[in-house]
Amino acid sequence: MGSVTSEDYYETSSQQADRELVQRRPVVFNTFKRVCDIVFSLLGLLVLAPVLLFIVLRIKRDSPGPAFFSADRMGRKGKVFKIWKFRTMFETPQNHHGAPVTSSEDSRVTPYGRWLRDTKLNELPQLLNVLKGEMSFVGPRPEDVQIASNWPEAIREEVLSVRPGVTSPASIIYRNEEKMLKGSGFLDDYLRTILPDKLRLDQLYVRNMNVLTDMDVLAMTLVTLIPALRQKDFDERWMYGGPFFLLFKRVLGWFLIDVLVTLFSVGLSGAVWRISAVINLGIPTFALVSLAVAVLLSLINLILGLSKVDWTKASPVFTIDLAFSSGVTMAIIWAVNRFWLTTPWIPFSLIWLIWLTIFIGLVTARYQERLLTGLANRWLLLRGTKASFAERILIVGAGDLGELTIWLLNRSAYATLFGVVGIVDDDAHKRGSQILGLNVIGGTNDIPKLVKKFGVGLIFFAIANVPAPRREELIQLCEGTGIRTVIVPDLVKVLERSIKKIEVAEQHES
Repeated sequence: MGSVTSEDYYETSSQQADRELVQRRPVVFNTFKRVCDIVFSLLGLLVLAPVLLFIVLRIKRDSPGPAFFSADRMGRKGKVFKIWKFRTMFETPQNHHGAPVTSSEDSRVTPYGRWLRDTKLNELPQLLNVLKGEMSFVGPRPEDVQIASNWPEAIREEVLSVRPGVTSPASIIYRNEEKMLKGSGFLDDYLRTILPDKLRLDQLYVRNMNVLTDMDVLAMTLVTLIPALRQKDFDERWMYGGPFFLLFKRVLGWFLIDVLVTLFSVGLSGAVWRISAVINLGIPTFALVSLAVAVLLSLINLILGLSKVDWTKASPVFTIDLAFSSGVTMAIIWAVNRFWLTTPWIPFSLIWLIWLTIFIGLVTARYQERLLTGLANRWLLLRGTKASFAERILIVGAGDLGELTIWLLNRSAYATLFGVVGIVDDDAHKRGSQILGLNVIGGTNDIPKLVKKFGVGLIFFAIANVPAPRREELIQLCEGTGIRTVIVPDLVKVLERSIKKIEVAEQHES
């Protein structure tokens, strides 16, 4: 087979991942979200009935006309629906045919209507739209039909693939939109500057929508309703990684894992201890010690910032932090047991044993994918062609480019789907050595033999610092095995060429 570049290989993998993501539409999430919309919109209408009635009477007294206002909006899958709001404008024929966007200087708005707009209370009737299924509590804000019809087709299809919402990241970021629009050309300013960014934020929401994102958006919405914080700027990243996301994804998730690790570690340590000595702490003490260790451990990890670490790509150096946090935790437990509690008394050697098992458990839980990948690679080396694995990879080149290739492969989303059998390099000083946990198992002349021995299905060619004729000769050697060969580009040279292009462009401009 011919060679392909690594860009082609990963582009295909990325496209496949995107298709799989589209196929796995969150049906359970959509059902859960719809049930929540029905329950909380109905509850909101019942609880807020006195407030709604008061606003109706206040609007009627403020200016003649109906208390409610409806307008056509583009909904899910392009279906047009009537959105309901409290009327905030004077009831005149001219106002019904004005601009679909309101500016801060709009004379159509009544005095009481201005207050309703500032506090966002004019949006409360949309609880009816949510109850009917035309809207959701969180989703892209529904746009005027005429404006939405002019969106690019791809953007319109994506944004309208979900129900529009009462609130959204875009509506939070641009909650002071009316004050940003001034002068006679405010509609052009809206279409030219604000709308494109709102569409970008809506697309981000659709791509990242989940329960935690919705909870964060709702929380940010409530925060913006506080007068003292109404003018505060909010980073859009808080909409997709806010307090609920951090709590459930980073803190609570690892806390539950640490509780399980602690229960197992304390239980195992107690069982091992009983082999040589008698100790009976009892189940209540066992559970209390496990919970105390888990709480302390999570708190210390939070202080050290370990909750922010992406453990699928974390450096092994973080094992030192895990050893430190678990050590401090057990030191506190020992101090409390030694100087405060006298019964039941836990021996120091048992506490030391618990620390060791907890540390091993923490490392195993956090580095599990890479440990499994490492074991799989060792299994491939031991079994050769007898081992069964999804894809076996041979790295050609043990230099900087080869190390970068190994690093990228280990941190790929597909790291568990392949196994690297080893590295080949002609440098005699590297023969038999280990690089990033992989053995240098031969030279380039051994490639055909190694491909056959280990049943290699993919070769990554990662040599850049050889003369062009020798490089082409080695590439032909790899391709001659009949195995797909991925030529890894020299990223340093790519960056150098990019920098030179920028420098040349700057010189031309000057």
